[in-house]
Amino acid sequence: MRFKLILASVKADITDRIVDAAKEAGATGATIIPARGTGIHEAKTFFGLTLEAQTDIIMLLIEEHLVAKILESIKEAGEFHKPGTGIAFVLPVEHIVGLESQMGKFKEDVRKSYF
Repeated sequence: MRFKLILASVKADITDRIVDAAKEAGATGATIIPARGTGIHEAKTFFGLTLEAQTDIIMLLIEEHLVAKILESIKEAGEFHKPGTGIAFVLPVEHIVGLESQMGKFKEDVRKSYF
């Protein structure tokens, strides 16, 4: 069984919307890490203090056959076509430990998707 890791950097106020969309598309869960960052749309300043919006990193460990569907749902839910809304990308996963208790469900889901 092959897995990929989807990482999405989004504004904190849309994190729940992104996670819900990913779950509707087949994700079984997510890990959310509070973060901050910088990009082409820099943070605003007020009297010399930088005002940064909270950012979340959403991590989703996904079975390979579901990646395209989930990535598309994240893109739509987060309105990534608009500037400064978020970014998501996929990384390969080489080794995994700790999923033994979920492997039966993963195998069942794979069988359902092929039959």
